[in-house]
Formats: sequence, structure tokens, C-alpha cells
Amino acid sequence: MKAKRIMGMQLLLSIILIVGFSSCSKKSSSKNTSRATGWNMDGKKGSSNKKQQAGPGLVFVEGGTFTMGKVQDDVMHDWNNTPTQQHVQSFYMDETEVTNSMYLDYLEWLKNVYPPTEENYKYIYEGASPDTLVWRNRLGYNETMTNNYLRHPSYAEYPVVGVNWIQAVEFSNWRTQRVNEALLEKNGYLKKDAKTQDVTADSNFDTETYLTSPTSSYGGNEEIVLKGGKGGKKAPKAKKDGTVVEAKNVYAQRSSGILLPEYRLPTEAEWEYAAAAAVGQREYNIYKGQKKYPWSGAYTRSSKRANKGDQLANFKQGNGDYGGIAGWSDDGADITNEVKKYPANDFGLYDMAGNVAEWVQDVYRPIIDNEANDFNYFRGNLYTKNKIGADGKIEIVTKDNMQFKTLSNGKKVATSFPGQIAQVPVDENETYLRTNFDKSNNINYRDGDKQSTRYYDFGESESSDDKANADKIMYNSPKHNVTTDSLGRMVRKYDNSNKRTTLINDESRVYKGGSWRDRAYWLDPAQRRYFPQDMATDYIGFRCAMSRVGPKADKKRSVRN
Repeated sequence: MKAKRIMGMQLLLSIILIVGFSSCSKKSSSKNTSRATGWNMDGKKGSSNKKQQAGPGLVFVEGGTFTMGKVQDDVMHDWNNTPTQQHVQSFYMDETEVTNSMYLDYLEWLKNVYPPTEENYKYIYEGASPDTLVWRNRLGYNETMTNNYLRHPSYAEYPVVGVNWIQAVEFSNWRTQRVNEALLEKNGYLKKDAKTQDVTADSNFDTETYLTSPTSSYGGNEEIVLKGGKGGKKAPKAKKDGTVVEAKNVYAQRSSGILLPEYRLPTEAEWEYAAAAAVGQREYNIYKGQKKYPWSGAYTRSSKRANKGDQLANFKQGNGDYGGIAGWSDDGADITNEVKKYPANDFGLYDMAGNVAEWVQDVYRPIIDNEANDFNYFRGNLYTKNKIGADGKIEIVTKDNMQFKTLSNGKKVATSFPGQIAQVPVDENETYLRTNFDKSNNINYRDGDKQSTRYYDFGESESSDDKANADKIMYNSPKHNVTTDSLGRMVRKYDNSNKRTTLINDESRVYKGGSWRDRAYWLDPAQRRYFPQDMATDYIGFRCAMSRVGPKADKKRSVRN
């Protein structure tokens, strides 16, 4: 009897050990085991639950719903901000406007990599440089700002101005490449200091080129583009039979979670949502209406005891009053002011009202079409794809086929650089049988077809050759043509038609927020104005944004049974 009891206890102990060992094995191997097939993936899967880190200069903005547009009286009678309910996903946004110091970093890099003295690159540096002449006024003496504002160290942390929309987009693209280049170097996928010592016009880094064809980065220099992450290439391994094979190596991939999404201009919906920052003031509930300013209350002066009466933004007080009486300044500035001089809003963003107005991505239209979309609203999509050459490989831009855009003043701005993948519009191969989009250019969606009555005589031909209908287009703006000849001289062909009805066209971009030149009326985040994308002023700057990948926020939510 005793022997049977001992045998039974031994059997029970064995079962417990087997079950325990089995569960431990299952637990320890689950990380690399596919939930779909049960196969051991041996680290082929990307990093699980890797959270996106904010890029340099960015702060997190948790997305949500808000009332886009105004609910107060429209005293300017623009009728372009009718309130609509919109929802934006979480994103990141620059804490401040892009400063002169930040932009000078960009210009210095361009000058070093694309020397203006070389024929192929002579337009790049000049095309990216801000227009410092925006400070001039026929009846004002502003030569001090014309000569000093961009480069003098006293203005280093002031927002950059004189930058048009196209230049702002190109700066954002450059910033994307430099940040991701640094991340790859930090994680051992690029040779140390390659981003400063080895970069030339022929060996430029581009994120999409690296992800698509890593060996094409840096002109295909394998001494710079490394495999295996930390520590670079792995050492070769010897088999038992004496043969030597190189260990399996990989380049960084999108699934590695190392590279960040692109820096870009914020959409109008994102900018307005971030400026209003309704998350901090529940008394201005977003379902009831829009806040008047990025701060709480209906006044521009602080009501807090410590700084009561101080202005909360840099704006024009009245005729001939840009900063107050000497010795007791209302807002501490007459032109722009150094960033972070005024309190941040509840998202931690500075100068979302005043200082400078800011470019956003959107093409301007008077109406926000929430019937077509109320999620991440944006007008201006131009869908493209990688260009494939005759050899079946992606086509990389070289110094001989860079793309330039000629502005209305004859200035050339580079819009593609060596090392990037050449882009072409999407065609019927991508759009066939799709219900969500049917063409590459979607700027005129629902205001450029018969169904949206773009033509006053509904149902007539939309053919561009039909001159009888040419003047019946709703947005019938002048069509100037400014080019340069082979000698670099401007050739201007102005549209002198007296039948044009508007200045709104597909190159009119929205800018948001008030500036040092604007009255308090324009500080309302819902206000919207437009300006030609290739023109610049002394009161429009910009800041960058970045999309959030993964969860809406990092909050831990309880799971209810």
C-alpha cells in the first residue's frame, strides 16, 4: 500500500514537471512563433509593440473630434468657415515655428552638398533661400530687417519668413531624410559620421530609396550602408567541413520600427485642432462650439495674478500700434518675436496665435466638404508611384534629371534631388475597380466635375478644347505662364483676359493663424485665408507635423468583461 502511494506521488510530480516545462517552453518561444501558423519565425517578424518616438522638435497631439470652423459672426463676410464636425487622428507637431537657425542649417547643407558654383546645381541654393526683400515697403524704412533678419544671431530663434509654400514643403522633406539618416547611423545601419563626411550630390540619402533598394543609397557604397544593425556587418561563420559562409544579414526595414514617418506641413484640420487645444478647457466643450483663442477666455490679456494684463500673443493692437508704448510694452515685440516668448497652449505648442501666420498643406476652397469626408480632412492629394525603367528597376534621380519648378517671379526651386526615386502619377493599373479614388490628381474632387456643377450650364462639355465653356468654370482664375529660356532670362506671358472671375486656383494654399501684422480678429484658430503657393511674405512662416503610427495614445485602458 505504501509502495503504491509513493508511486502515485512520483507520477503526479512527473506530470506537474512535464506540464510546467511545456508551459514554460510555450511561453519562452511564443515571441518568435507565428500566431497564424505556429511556425517559429526565428526573428523574421518585426519588433512587436514598438512605440513611435517623437521626432526632434515635435510634441504629441492626441487626436479626437472637434468643431472645425466658426460659430461667431463672420464680420469679414468671407463665408469660408462654416462649422463642421471633423475628426483627426493623433499626430505630432513642431513645438514652435521653424526658426531662422533651423532654416540656415538646411541652407548650409544644400550649399555643401550642391555647390552653387557647379552648373547642375546653380539653382538649388538660390531656389531654397528665403526672399529677404519681403521686408521692403514703399513708404517704410525696413532695410535693417532686409539685411539682418535671416542671418544675424540676434534673430536666430525668430520664426523664418519670406518662405513660400513650395520651399516649406522641400524643407520638410530634407528634414525627414536627415532625421532618418541619423537614426540609421545610431542603430548601426550606416557607417559612423557618414551623414557629414561621406555625403555628396551623387551619394545622397533618401528614406524611400533606402527602404525600396538599400544598395542604391549613397550611390551604392556598401562601405557606408551596413547590414545587421548594431555593430554593422556580422562576422562570417565556418561550417564543420571547413567552408566559410557569411552570416545572414539584413538592412533596416519599415518593420524594424526604426525609421520615422515623413515630416510634412500639417493639414488645415490638424492645425486648427492643435491650435484650439480644446482638450484643456472642458468649459469650451467641442460639441457646443469653438474656442475664440488657443487659450481659455475671450480676451487677449492674461488674467492670472502673476502676469495679469500681459498680452498672450504678438499681434497688431491698432493703427500704428505694433507693440505698445516704449518702456511698457503691450506684447514685447514690434515685428516678429523670439519663439517661446508667450505661453504655450494646452498641447504644449507655442505661438499658435500671433507672431507669424503659418502655411498648411491644403489647397484653398471656400467650403470644407464634410459630406464627402469628415475624417482627416484634406484637399490636395496627388497620388504618385515609383517610376520603373525599361530594365524593370526603379529609376533613381541623378544630377542630370532633377526636377525644378519655375515660380511666378522666375525663380527656380528644386523639387527632386539625386538619390530619390523618380515619381510618376498613378494610372488605371492602380485605380481600376477602386471605389475610394479613380485618378492621381484629386485637388478638384467634387468641384471640378459635372456632378458638382463646376460649369454654370450643367451638362455641357468639359473638354479643355471647348473654348465656349472655358469662361464658365467656377474657379476661373488667370493663367499666367512664366518660364526661363536657355540663357536663364525670364519669359513672361500674362493672362490679360477680362473674363476672369477669381484668384482662387489649384495653387492657392491655405494659411492659418494671425501674425504680428494682424489684428486680434485673425488670432481665432478657425479663421482661414489663402495665398499663392509660390509667393512669400514677411508675416507667413510654417511649422512641421508628423503622422502618428500605432495607437491613438499610450493610455492604458481597462478591459471590461
